[in-house]
Amino acid sequence: MIEVPEELAAHHLVYADDAGPSWTADLPGLAEHFLDRWDLRPDGAVLHGMVSLVIPVRRADGTLAALKLQPATGENIGEGPGLRAWAGDGIVHLLDEATVPSPTSPHRANALLLERLDGDRSLEAMPDCERALEILTDLLARLVTHPGPEGMRTLGDIASGMLEEAPELLPQAHPDDRVWLERSAAAVRELAGEAGDRLLHWDLHYSNVLAGAREPWLAIDPKPLVGDPGFELMPALRNRRPSTDVRGTVLRRFDLMVERLGLDRERAVGWTLGRLLQDGLWDLEDGEARINQDEIAIAEALLSR
Repeated sequence: MIEVPEELAAHHLVYADDAGPSWTADLPGLAEHFLDRWDLRPDGAVLHGMVSLVIPVRRADGTLAALKLQPATGENIGEGPGLRAWAGDGIVHLLDEATVPSPTSPHRANALLLERLDGDRSLEAMPDCERALEILTDLLARLVTHPGPEGMRTLGDIASGMLEEAPELLPQAHPDDRVWLERSAAAVRELAGEAGDRLLHWDLHYSNVLAGAREPWLAIDPKPLVGDPGFELMPALRNRRPSTDVRGTVLRRFDLMVERLGLDRERAVGWTLGRLLQDGLWDLEDGEARINQDEIAIAEALLSR
């Protein structure tokens, strides 16, 4: 039987969208079901994200693959359709997918059979952060050439939802944070009517780019969304941020990404503020006393010129 790592079980209590212990309890049986269904043999130590369990496997013909199991929530149910639309262009290949009832969890179980990448080698560990950013941006440039498929959630809908929630949540914010959230809401309000039609990853940071055999580096773990590529920049601006010369680093990264992606700078700034608003609203919903101060520093840098 597959054992659920203790750290993943702890994450489920927080991030599994109320599935919690029941999803953790169902996982070993679900793993056995899909190993048998797709004639897979475990081939290494299990890995995990915040919610998903990933089992390295071999297929019947000896091909290396990875079995990913996750609850079919609104956040991740689009992963399979998004991967099919990308068809391996800059991102991990989807080999098979299925969704089945989970025995006790309130969520159905979504299983993805994926191309095997090297889970021990990500851009997070690349010593040259500038080179890591170039690789990530070039992958992102390939991903956003694809139009969003029908039925995918849209940035326009998400923007509308944020603007509806903001008046209720912003009074809860620290006064210094509220200024930035209001400014970000104003930026989103200006852009929401033209929210874009590209297929976005939504969570492309350095740990979500792994080494592969088919290509040196490939993206993983998308949360697909149809919208403007300017909404993609915040994770790469925020992660691996140095403690000194924050403004200079943010502006260099932003300039590189905007140039390589061919974005309008003003719109890219506006949608990056949109990410600050989204993350800030999530923080307020979770009862946090302050929103992410690193993202405020990024906003200050972008608006300083």
